[in-house]
Amino acid sequence: MSEFDTHHHDSLNAMREIMDNADCLITQEDVEMALDRMAASITEALGDTLPVFYCVMNGGLITTGHLLTRLGFPLEVDYLHATRYRGGLRGGELFWRVSPEIPMAGRHVVIVDDILDEGATLAAILDYCHEAQAASVSTAVLVDKRHERKAVPGLKADYCGLEVEDRYVFGFGMDYKGYWRNAPGIFAPKGL
Repeated sequence: MSEFDTHHHDSLNAMREIMDNADCLITQEDVEMALDRMAASITEALGDTLPVFYCVMNGGLITTGHLLTRLGFPLEVDYLHATRYRGGLRGGELFWRVSPEIPMAGRHVVIVDDILDEGATLAAILDYCHEAQAASVSTAVLVDKRHERKAVPGLKADYCGLEVEDRYVFGFGMDYKGYWRNAPGIFAPKGL
């Protein structure tokens, strides 16, 4: 076996073992019900505003896909890919890997992401939306992690499906070392 094949085999087994031993914190059925509730609230608030939804990549991809198919009104979709960490330097300034294409000025904007953990990047994205003169800005996240380490004290999503305990979680968009974004539900590795 080549070095790549050996590494691939070890990684595959390690990732399967993580999933086999993970704690399921939230089942896919509960995720689906949470998405239904979020969609109902968003429809009531924004159903007649021709809003634009911005998916935060990569984590927001699965939540956005599942959420948008539940919305029975006209809307536009775009995505953005931002990070606050470029070249290993920590800081509050956003670096756009991909900036949004649809202009935000005068639009009702919804930022969709998988999880609100500490929220520093989300807070910076919201600042950007306000500076871009969006008519309104709201956030939709599948999961809010319960802890006191929010970047902005009291930071909450406008539309939040579920809360999880303060553990490392993966599934439904959230990854474990780059893998298992596709896991059907919300999981935590044993012991983490």
